[in-house]
Amino acid sequence: MTLKPGHNADASMKAKLAEHVGKEIGKFARPDEVRFAGSGLPKTRSGKIMRRLLKDIAAGKETVGDTTTLEDYSVLAKLRNEDE
Repeated sequence: MTLKPGHNADASMKAKLAEHVGKEIGKFARPDEVRFAGSGLPKTRSGKIMRRLLKDIAAGKETVGDTTTLEDYSVLAKLRNEDE
């Protein structure tokens, strides 16, 4: 998740977001973990978010497949480092 400027990525924000999802969608959809992306999400040059890469990072798997359309490779590296 990427926060708007002026909001802090801390434990209370994670709890608020998880509670909001539980209230709006249902307790079954409440996330076990909330992670903040910091500088951004992995996007293609056309601006589409590469969800496949986010799923790989969340699952702890090595990224396989085509990443040539990735706009900024440093975002992917930052997300992997935050995972460790």
